[in-house]
Amino acid sequence: MSERIVRQTGDEILRKHSKTVTELTDRLKELIKDMKDTMKTHGGCGLAAVQVGVLKRIIICAPEEEKEAVVLINPEIVSMSDETEIDSEGCLSVDGYRGNVARPKNIVVKAKDENMNDIEFDADGFFARIICHEVDHLDGILYTDKVVPGTLKDVTEEENVKEE
Repeated sequence: MSERIVRQTGDEILRKHSKTVTELTDRLKELIKDMKDTMKTHGGCGLAAVQVGVLKRIIICAPEEEKEAVVLINPEIVSMSDETEIDSEGCLSVDGYRGNVARPKNIVVKAKDENMNDIEFDADGFFARIICHEVDHLDGILYTDKVVPGTLKDVTEEENVKEE
C-alpha cells in the first residue's frame, strides 16, 4: 500500500489544468493504485490525480464504500440535467470544511477506463456529484469556488465537540 500526500488549499498545483492522458504507462498504473490507497486511507469517495500532485486527467470515484473504485481517464461530462440538487460537500484537499454546492442530478460521462477502453455511461445522484467534483479538480476548480454563500463551515470544531 502506497499512500501519497494530498495537496491542500493554497498549493498552486490545485489551480492548474490537468493534461490529457495519451497512453497508460506503468508509472500511471502505479499512480492509480496509489490514488486508491490514498483515498481509502483518508476515507474519501473521490480523488483526482492533481490532488496528489500529478497533472494528469485521471479521477477515481467510490460512491459505495464496499465496492471497487471506478477509474476514469480523460473524463468528460457530455451532458447534464437542468435539474440540480444542493447538498453538502467536503474535499480531501480542503481539510476540515464542508459546504453546500448545487450539482446536476444526472450526467452523461465519456472517458477511458483503467485499460484505456472507451466508455460512456449515465450517472445520477451522489455518483454524479462525485464525478462533477473530481472533474472540476482537473480544471483547477475547487468546490469552495461553487459553494452556496454562507454555507462553508469548519467541521473540525464539530468533530472535536463530538469526541469530548
